[in-house]
Amino acid sequence: MNTIAESYVKLVLKVGLHDSDYVDAYYGPEEWKPKADKSAFALEQLHQDVDGILQKIDRIPDSAPTAPDQLRRVALRTQCIAIRARIEMLQGKIFSFDDESKVLYDAVAPMHTREYFEAMLDDLGTLLPGSGEVSKQLELFKRDFIIPKEKLDAVFSAAITEGRKRTLGHIELPQNENFVVEYVTNKAWSGYNWYKGNSFSTIQMNTDFPIYIDRAIDLACHEGYPGHHVYNSLMEKHLVRERGWIEFSVYPLFSPQSLIAEGTANFGIEVAFPGNEREQFEREVLFPIAGFDPSKAKQYYKIHALTLKLSYAGNEAARRYLNGTMKKEDAVQWLITYALFTPERAEQRVRFFDKYRSYVINYNLGQDMVKAYVERRGGTPENSEQRWKIFKELLSNPIIPSALT
Repeated sequence: MNTIAESYVKLVLKVGLHDSDYVDAYYGPEEWKPKADKSAFALEQLHQDVDGILQKIDRIPDSAPTAPDQLRRVALRTQCIAIRARIEMLQGKIFSFDDESKVLYDAVAPMHTREYFEAMLDDLGTLLPGSGEVSKQLELFKRDFIIPKEKLDAVFSAAITEGRKRTLGHIELPQNENFVVEYVTNKAWSGYNWYKGNSFSTIQMNTDFPIYIDRAIDLACHEGYPGHHVYNSLMEKHLVRERGWIEFSVYPLFSPQSLIAEGTANFGIEVAFPGNEREQFEREVLFPIAGFDPSKAKQYYKIHALTLKLSYAGNEAARRYLNGTMKKEDAVQWLITYALFTPERAEQRVRFFDKYRSYVINYNLGQDMVKAYVERRGGTPENSEQRWKIFKELLSNPIIPSALT
């Protein structure tokens, strides 16, 4: 397997020459990086290479389903299937939205009708002050909760510090783990973790648009603790350093690994701040730092909880837009109406669809799959220790998305 894993790593790096977004992180041997440009590695040859790796994996005898070597074998095979599909996409093949998500991320998001979201909007409209379109009501309501730019760093620092403290209470992290935060603009995403290896990350926050108070905990946990930074640190520690599974020294973005990464990062918010603990922390710490009235926290998060249920409206817009049944301007309007985005944020989200395509399912579907997996194993809100235990196991082992069901 180690020889196969080395071939896999080198293949991913070569595909990355054809797709600048493909290699999200690499901290393996420097000499494994391609010494030539993409013209030396034709896509046809890379397709043959991945087929060869798959054939070698399939010749390895099966072992017990939960044995570490079997988990490793299944994970590597699933990753290679995604690599082959990505190569085919680079060669011009177009998958339907669901076929693409299945082959790249080992999962398919549920479909929802317009009526499904309209029912949720009716409920939300009754909570919001004012009248008219719910999206306008929400935009007016949230204007009072935009973090002033001069207070952004203080708010995020407080959220990160608390997320780290809560994570360290349950997960032992490498002593040297750390990250820096950068504020950037002109991106298709709101936040990003660039893992550099040796338990170090660069976390970037996009300030193109107003940042609301709920994004502080969301991004601090999702990108940092116990999200991407912790996930990558534990994968490096347990799989690469301790077990010598070198294939985990490279992270191909468009792969099943991303559903686990995004799903655990989103669910990690709830793990770190269960029940009403998030609202309490926001009210007592973050609202005062941002200069907001703490007495409004309860209403804000009651409304926020309902808006989260509309996240699948984004998947539906992406599915219809990428399948060609919805034009760009219609996708933007759908996001404004049913996902409650501002026009500017809706435009940004469609740019995300153009760039990352079916990747969007990894956030909400990934979160739901991870949550169900953890809770089926006793990690319910009432059993915090078991929840953290199962969550940590997900962050430290090569479990594929279809194994979560």
